[in-house]
Amino acid sequence: MRSSTGRWVSGDDFFGREAELEILTTRVRDGNHVLLTGQRRMGKTSIARELGRRLESEGWVSLFADVEDATCAEDAIAEIARAAYPVDSLARRLAAGMGQWLRGNVEEAGASTFRVKFRAGLDAGNWRRHGDRIIQACAEREEPVLLVIDELPIFLQRLCREDGNVRRVDEFLSWLRRALQALEGGSLVVIVSGSIGLKPLVARLGIPDRINYLHTYRLCPWSRDTGTACFGRLAESYGLQVEDGVAGAVFDKLGIGIPHQVQSFFARLRDFARIQVRDRVTVDDVAEVYRTELLGPSGQGDLTHYETRLADALDDGRRRIAMEILAEAAVQDVFTADARRALERLHTALFDDAPARVREVLDLLEHDGYLDRGPDGHGFSSRLLKDWWAARFRDHHTPLADRIVSLGRDAR
Repeated sequence: MRSSTGRWVSGDDFFGREAELEILTTRVRDGNHVLLTGQRRMGKTSIARELGRRLESEGWVSLFADVEDATCAEDAIAEIARAAYPVDSLARRLAAGMGQWLRGNVEEAGASTFRVKFRAGLDAGNWRRHGDRIIQACAEREEPVLLVIDELPIFLQRLCREDGNVRRVDEFLSWLRRALQALEGGSLVVIVSGSIGLKPLVARLGIPDRINYLHTYRLCPWSRDTGTACFGRLAESYGLQVEDGVAGAVFDKLGIGIPHQVQSFFARLRDFARIQVRDRVTVDDVAEVYRTELLGPSGQGDLTHYETRLADALDDGRRRIAMEILAEAAVQDVFTADARRALERLHTALFDDAPARVREVLDLLEHDGYLDRGPDGHGFSSRLLKDWWAARFRDHHTPLADRIVSLGRDAR
C-alpha cells in the first residue's frame, strides 16, 4: 500500500471503504443517479474512481468529468465530452454533430484537443442540444455507462457569484434533470460529487427540487479501528517500526478519521524518522510532529484548503459570518445559542436577513464537516482543524457575548 497525501487512490491503495463501496455499487447497478456527499478530504473522488474501475471489469464504461474549472455551461458540457472521448464510438458520435472540421479529425485528436475543438462549437444557444446528444449517446450504448461529474457545486457556485442571481444555475440543473429523467430505462447512471455541499447551495438559492431525483449517499469518517488499521498497513508497507500506541495516538490527535489526514500524518512521521536517522516512531514523536508539522508551516497547505473552499461556497457576507462562527467555536470550544444570538444582532446592522444568513452558514458548516451539533452548541468535528483555527484567532478574537456588551456600552 502506497502513501498518498494528494492524489486519489484505487486498486491496492484503496483502503477502508469496502462496505461503502458495496452500497454505492448496488445503487448504481440498480440504475439510481447518486449525489455523493461528505466533508472534505473524505475520499469521494477515490471511491468514485474505484467504483468505475471495478465496474469496468464487469463490462461497464466509466467516464469521469471534473468541472471545477468550468466558468459556464458550455465549459461543463465540453468537459463531459472530453471524458467520453476515449470511448471511440462515443467520440465519433459526438464529433458527427460538430461539423466536418472535427468529424474528419477525431482519430488524430487527443482528449485535450478534442475538448478544445468541441468547446469551440458550443455557445449559449446550443449547449443544451449538444449536452442532450452526449447523454443520449451514453444511454443508448449496449453496455452500461457510469458518468461521474465531479466538483459540480463549485462550478454552480461560480455561475451564481458571477451572475449575482440563480438563473444560470437553475438552467443547468434543470437541463441535467430533464435530460436524465427523459432517459428512464437507459444504460446511463450519473454520480454527482464535490468538495462543497450541493444541497446547502440549492437550498440557499431556493431551488432544492432541481436535485430531488438524485439519491444522496454520504461518505462518513473512518472509525477509530479503520483509521488505526490504515496507519498500521502503511507502516508495514514501508517497513517502519512503530511503538505500541502510535496509531491510536495519531487518531486521538486528529480527533476524526479523515483518510487524507491519516495518510498525511503517516507521511510526516515517516519523514521525521528519516531526518532523525532512525527507523522507529514513538508515541512522543506523534505529539512533536503534530505540533511542528501538521500545525506548522509545512502543514498550512492542507489546512488553508478548508478556508479556500469557504470562499468557493459563500459570498463575502456569508463567508464573514462563517469565519466568526469558526473563530468562536475554536477559541471558546463551542458556538453556543447565546453566541448565535449575539452574532445575529451584530450583523443585523449589515443585513436585514441576518438570522437567516447565520442559519444558512451553520447548515453549510455542518454539512461540509467543519462543525457538529452538540448539546451545548456547535463544535469542531476535527481536532486538527480546531487547533489550527484556534492558533490563528486566539489572540485576535473577542467572544461574541463580550462584543455585545461593548456594543451596549457604546450605545449609551
